[in-house]
Formats: sequence, C-alpha cells, structure tokens
Amino acid sequence: QMSKSTGNFLTLTQAIDKFSADGMRLALADAGDTVEDANFVEAMADAGILRLYTWVEWVKEMIANRDSLRSGPANTFNDRVFASEMSAGIRKTDQNYEK
Repeated sequence: QMSKSTGNFLTLTQAIDKFSADGMRLALADAGDTVEDANFVEAMADAGILRLYTWVEWVKEMIANRDSLRSGPANTFNDRVFASEMSAGIRKTDQNYEK
C-alpha cells in the first residue's frame, strides 16, 4: 500500500514510470472499490501489468491462429448461453444508468 503518512509515497510520474499508465489505471480503479479510504496497492499494479501482458500474448496467438478458429453460425448451446448472458449484462447496465 502507498501512504504519504507512512513515507511510502510516489508522484504520479514516478508511479507511471514504475508501473506504466495501464498498470496505474488498473491499480487506481481497484483502490477505491470500497467505502474505506482508497489505497494504492503496488501488488495490484504489478498484477495488472502481468494480466495485460498475458492478454496481449493471447491476442497475438489468436491472430496467428485465426484460420483454425471455428466459423459459421453461432447457434450451439454455448453460443446461446453466451449471447443470453451478454444481453442480461447489457440490460442490467442500462437499468443502472437510467436511474
């Protein structure tokens, strides 16, 4: 955790240099998730960078192998469950923003 009162403090420029802008975004988004005071946790920034790296590698793999991916109509049971869950999530989000 980072706290000015305990002497564990980074400026925004230092933090971006250390964790990257994307690592900072992920850690800052996580820092204020509760009603308690927001704390920046360095482990969360590190974990965010690793997740981003893993995601980029997965995207590269999918692009390289796109010719071997399934094609055709999306009408299997799993396709219908996925579409239903996405629709439910969209409806839930729309309801939250209409308030």
